[in-house]
Amino acid sequence: MTVIKQDDLIDSIAGALQFISYYHPVDFIRAMDAAYQREQNPAARDAIAQILINSRMCAEGRRPICQDTGIVTIFLKVGMEVQWQAQMSVTDMCNEGIRRAYLDPDNVLRASILDDPDGSRKNTNDNTPGVIHYDIVPGDTLEVHVAAKGGGSEAKSKFVMLNPSDSVVDWVLEMVPQMGAGWCPPGMLGIGIGGTAEKAMMLAKEALLEPIDIQDLQARGANNRAEELRLEIYDKVNRLGIGAQGLGGLTTVMDVKVKDYPSHAANKAVAIIPNCAATRHTHFVLDGSGAAKLTPPSLDEWPKITRETSDKVKRVNLDTVTRDEIKTWQPGDTLLLSGKMLTGRDAAHKKMVDLIARGEDLPVDLRGRFIYYVGPVDAIRDEVVGPAGPTTATRMDKFTRIMLEQTGLLGMIGKAERGPTAIEAIKDYESVYLMAVGGAAYLVAQAIKASKVVGFPELGMEAIYEFELEDMPVTVAVDHLGVSIHQTGPKLWAEKISQLEVEFHA
Repeated sequence: MTVIKQDDLIDSIAGALQFISYYHPVDFIRAMDAAYQREQNPAARDAIAQILINSRMCAEGRRPICQDTGIVTIFLKVGMEVQWQAQMSVTDMCNEGIRRAYLDPDNVLRASILDDPDGSRKNTNDNTPGVIHYDIVPGDTLEVHVAAKGGGSEAKSKFVMLNPSDSVVDWVLEMVPQMGAGWCPPGMLGIGIGGTAEKAMMLAKEALLEPIDIQDLQARGANNRAEELRLEIYDKVNRLGIGAQGLGGLTTVMDVKVKDYPSHAANKAVAIIPNCAATRHTHFVLDGSGAAKLTPPSLDEWPKITRETSDKVKRVNLDTVTRDEIKTWQPGDTLLLSGKMLTGRDAAHKKMVDLIARGEDLPVDLRGRFIYYVGPVDAIRDEVVGPAGPTTATRMDKFTRIMLEQTGLLGMIGKAERGPTAIEAIKDYESVYLMAVGGAAYLVAQAIKASKVVGFPELGMEAIYEFELEDMPVTVAVDHLGVSIHQTGPKLWAEKISQLEVEFHA
């Protein structure tokens, strides 16, 4: 009979969350490097390079891979012979571990969890509570899987109740383009099939805890229907040409995981949950001998990559940039931004739009300025700002026209594609949208040389900051004519992939 102490579980959860905040799983690093080596689209290749460089920097500096340090999900397999030496419930122990991890002064993690989600949306300030699942199993150990799931990728989750005769593959191929690039590909797709609605979602989430091993499966061949689906979906999704960050390219998914469960004869529940380029999860077992000890991966696991530069890179001074200058930028151009930039995301945009509607002044003058959609991690020690990667830009689409029309805003910077309403507004007001790489938050933060809050300080990480930049890398994603690389890039690369296949089989 095993006795597990309260502090051992708390310390193990806290340690695991710190660990995964700055260490990618080794299988992910290797798969991402393989994607980098085979990528032929320069823009996608550069995005993957940034992700890998950022990953190594985070491992060395022990700072978060992504500014969105995620909502915590914990899967517990509790042995039936386990006893507890504890005053707290197991759920409370898990949440205490989360609290300690996210408030750790040596590596502060961003608190993103809001209570009263359809009302006041008040931040709990310690990222609790987590989402905790239990399975009571034979045995005398406690098996724990810990994951931290970013909001951008979680937002792209899909569910459907198919008819029994409907094709899962066809539905997945219909959904993946609709997911856009807000889930920060390349990453993984977890697919759950069967059971009930909630069971399918659980299966998809659990599938993402498995290691990346699609190449092994390709080598040995499928042994069952789930493995057949993995191979077919992996191949067909990558043929879509969506590529890294949606820029077009050869690798959209690095693996596809499928888990299934018996289903009612009238139903075929199917769920997709993607994991982003900030894949964060780990596993440990408690056997009563103390807290878990996780072994850091060797730095030799990270490839030594430097970003490739070319004569096409343009340096931009945000303090002097004009509308005439932005009209010279083409979709896919790489820019290095220097000068002063404002920030603002969902809550700040809502407040600004409300002030405009009431005829009141904004806390900052946006005329001729660029705004970056970001909610940074708090700085520690001598940092100017913590990891500060972009958030999903489409959430700001509904605010874009009024912001461009009423404030004189010149341009926007965020993650992934813009929707049709935003693109139309960008075209009408001859603005521009620039894309920073999701999953490269610590790398981006190195370009920020000064930071101060200039509006809505009560919003915490969603306040308006002013950043002073030196060579922040971005890609022109929507130009002043409304041409979007997230529309042209995948189409071009889907055609190229088809041509490559024809040449290969010729």
